[in-house]
Amino acid sequence: MDLEKQDAGRPAPPARPSSPRRPEAAGEGCLVVAVRLPVRIFVFLVVLPVRMVWDAGVVAVRWLDRAVFRPLGRALWWVGRAVFVWPLVGLWRYVLVPLGQALAWLGNLVVVVPAGWLYRYVLVPLGHALVWLYRRVLTPLGHGVTVVLRGIATVSAAIGLGLFAALSWLTRYLVLVPGAWLYRWVLTPVGHAVAWCAKGLVWLVGVLVTGIGTGLYWITRILFVLPLLAVWRWVLAPAGRVLAVVAREIGDALGHAWRVAGYLSLAVGRFLGALVWWAVVEPARWMYARVLTPVGHMVRDAVLRPAAEAGRAVGRAVRQSLDSARATLRQARADLRRMLVGEQRPAPVENRREPIGGDTRTLGSSTTALTKD
Repeated sequence: MDLEKQDAGRPAPPARPSSPRRPEAAGEGCLVVAVRLPVRIFVFLVVLPVRMVWDAGVVAVRWLDRAVFRPLGRALWWVGRAVFVWPLVGLWRYVLVPLGQALAWLGNLVVVVPAGWLYRYVLVPLGHALVWLYRRVLTPLGHGVTVVLRGIATVSAAIGLGLFAALSWLTRYLVLVPGAWLYRWVLTPVGHAVAWCAKGLVWLVGVLVTGIGTGLYWITRILFVLPLLAVWRWVLAPAGRVLAVVAREIGDALGHAWRVAGYLSLAVGRFLGALVWWAVVEPARWMYARVLTPVGHMVRDAVLRPAAEAGRAVGRAVRQSLDSARATLRQARADLRRMLVGEQRPAPVENRREPIGGDTRTLGSSTTALTKD
């Protein structure tokens, strides 16, 4: 009954996602049936330790993440903030920002203000002077030079046009006309003859290459292609089909073995968890609830609370005794002072702003201790 309550209180383990199963092929051959059972048994025996080690590692990693890595990460986060972030923030806020403001003020005083003064009182007058010089001196001088250069350019253009016309006429009748006659009556017939010879040579080479290629094609087909095709059709294809069946069965066996090993590992984990619960946790909880808690309450009610009350009462008595002794000592000291000195009257309150009587401040007398007569 207690086990059912504990199991009901625990969170249910997450449901394992069901892997899609391949539908069984109808009418499988004897090779598939003969290979499937031994392969699945062997693969299950190989996969079971791996799956149990995997599940144990997953549980250990989750426990380490929850109990070690997360607290360690939080501690490192706070240490990093205390060691790096806060000093950097303090350095930025209390050192760099005031230093930047001081440098900005100094730069404004040393650079910006002198630069503004230089621009206003030096560069602007100099720019106005340069504009006046350009407008009143350089512009008329440039116009005069432009007129002179324009006349020189006109004369040079007339001379160049004459030379160009003469050279054009000489080039036409000394180069172009003889070249056109040579191209039409000499180079064109020679080019046609060379093209006809090249075309015949290309046709002959094409015929030879076609014949040689056809012979090589049939030789290659008979010596290589047909034997390779026969080897592929009658040897490699059946072997590939057999290997595909074996590989498929090994893959299916791995999937089945991994799932069965997962269920077995889950059962072993639950058994070990229940064993640890009933061997360690439940006795410790019973000991804490049925033994240590009543004993602690009894010790608290019978020993600690009376001891605390007694301590508080002793403290109050000691404080009252000390207060009485202090008051008695203060009264005795006051009586002794009255016996030795007598009753002292309180001094009258004087006006501290001006002296009284003969000590009145005047213009002809000094009231300081250093210059008093």
